[in-house]
Amino acid sequence: MLTINAVTVRLGGRVILDRASAAIPPRARVGLIGRNGAGKSTLMKLIAKVNEPDEGGIDMPRGARIGYVAQEAPAGAATPFETVLAADVERAALLAEEEGHPDAHRIGEIHERLNAIDAHTAPARASRILVGLGFDEAAQHRPLDSYSGGWRMRVALAALLFSQPDLLLLDEPSNHLDLEATLWLESFLKSYRATMVVISHERDLLNNVVDYILHLEGGTTTLYAGGYDDFERQRNERLAQLASAREAQATQRAKLTDYIARNSARASTAKQAQSRMKALAKMQPIAEAANDPSLVFDFPSPAVLKPPLVQLDHAAVGYDGTPILEQVDLRLDPDDRLALLGRNGNGKTTLARLLAGQLPAMEGHIGMSTKLKVGYFTQYQVEELDSDDTPLAHMGRLMPGAKPAAVRGQLGRFGFSGLMAEQKVGKMSGGEKARLALALITRDAPHLLILDEPTNHLDVDAREALVQALADYGGAVVVVSHDRHMLEATADRLVLVEDGHATEFSGSLDDYTDRVLGRGDARPEKRPAPAKSEKKAARQESAGDRAKSVVMRRTAREAEADITRLTARLAQLDTALGDPTKATGADRLAGVPALLKTRATVEKALAEAEAKWVAASEALEAAA
Repeated sequence: MLTINAVTVRLGGRVILDRASAAIPPRARVGLIGRNGAGKSTLMKLIAKVNEPDEGGIDMPRGARIGYVAQEAPAGAATPFETVLAADVERAALLAEEEGHPDAHRIGEIHERLNAIDAHTAPARASRILVGLGFDEAAQHRPLDSYSGGWRMRVALAALLFSQPDLLLLDEPSNHLDLEATLWLESFLKSYRATMVVISHERDLLNNVVDYILHLEGGTTTLYAGGYDDFERQRNERLAQLASAREAQATQRAKLTDYIARNSARASTAKQAQSRMKALAKMQPIAEAANDPSLVFDFPSPAVLKPPLVQLDHAAVGYDGTPILEQVDLRLDPDDRLALLGRNGNGKTTLARLLAGQLPAMEGHIGMSTKLKVGYFTQYQVEELDSDDTPLAHMGRLMPGAKPAAVRGQLGRFGFSGLMAEQKVGKMSGGEKARLALALITRDAPHLLILDEPTNHLDVDAREALVQALADYGGAVVVVSHDRHMLEATADRLVLVEDGHATEFSGSLDDYTDRVLGRGDARPEKRPAPAKSEKKAARQESAGDRAKSVVMRRTAREAEADITRLTARLAQLDTALGDPTKATGADRLAGVPALLKTRATVEKALAEAEAKWVAASEALEAAA
């Protein structure tokens, strides 16, 4: 068992972890989640024994092997294959000892141990892991120094998985992965049989892999059974209970304050008033859920343009005269939602740059509306923000001549209101910088949004807010992402980029997952290309379906909020009926008949809200 005992960590005078505690069962698979900056990586470094807490401690079985990826990517002349094999320290040591050992008896012991740890299968296992993370046979035997930092971090991840530690610690393992490698990693982790703690903002991974969620908030930890959806349901129930308790407390505070004001001056009631003053002073306030500005995304919808926005006919695109993609036929209309699939290096970004007008067509034809405005998001824009400038200064430069209110209004759409618009970029988190970059590229209400890995710095809640904002956005969207949940919620067309071509993928995202993981048929059945009239009808139907989905999602959210509110109200009424002395506000003055009548009304409204939620949820499932 892994036990976190009242751990406290202070950094720069600020308390990051405040007596955080949790008991994690043996062989549990735990998702460690929390808002950006909550202290997740700090806690993981304590578990990994990289850092020590200021107070408290972490206990685990004696001799347990801990596996944790350091921040430095491996480098040197060694190959990925050699690096991964070397991660099995015992195997490497036994093989080194076996070579030239004079004692035949010891050689026999070494062979027995090598057999016991399946050393003979190690090369095949190492190669299989590397292939899953995107290294083909040739790539496995190139020097590490020939790879970028992101690819070398994949090698570090492969080495960690190969070493099979007793406690596997993963901090955002999909950050350097594409969708295909992320799908493979999820499949691998499902079958991992030791204790695992993973920091991740991937909703699918947290639902499909882990069986516990360790939520870090306000410096303390709470362990929930189940995946992310289970956690979210339990957290919403808890927040509803807190809201009810906060409402009851506010009513009680108002009553005490009123009594004190009316009775403090009278000698006959001064003692009772003083008693109530003490009770009021001792009453601990129940904190309200903080309004988080990192959940604010509001894309301005563009003016209407006639279709198509972009038309590619037998287009080729590449660099320095060498085509990366050829014979590309693709049409984008104002209501399209399109996801680009394919492993990194196959040309997804190249195609995105062609659609954004940043690369010319080397062959064929590309047609674009003369009035087309494109918002193109990449990680480079996040990295190139001036750390000494403020969001206000960045936006002001891109909106010359605009009134200050218009500049602040665009920033406010993305949560940068008031003083937040005047903070230095260098002091902002990765998620805040990503929101600023999105605010900058959408300043003129683009007709087409191209988003290349927009979720890399966003936590789960912020990603969901981004998905909802894209659902409400009135323009076309092209997205590249390793977050499957985002692709499923955002895209209704899939384009596969591989082998120098970009073609419509006729299956679903589930079909593509099966294809990547080698399950079932390698490809979905080929279908004849639809006629133009059929394509137009399909696009119109798709746009209508998406509009209905937006309405249904909004309806479901409103119904869920009503259910939470009405459930809390029923609890108050039941309390008042069961024990009138515990009634608050108007309930205390109402008689039993009035309370019963009110309860019947609330119960009816709750049934209607539940029916509304069920209908919307079933409609969403049917649409999916």
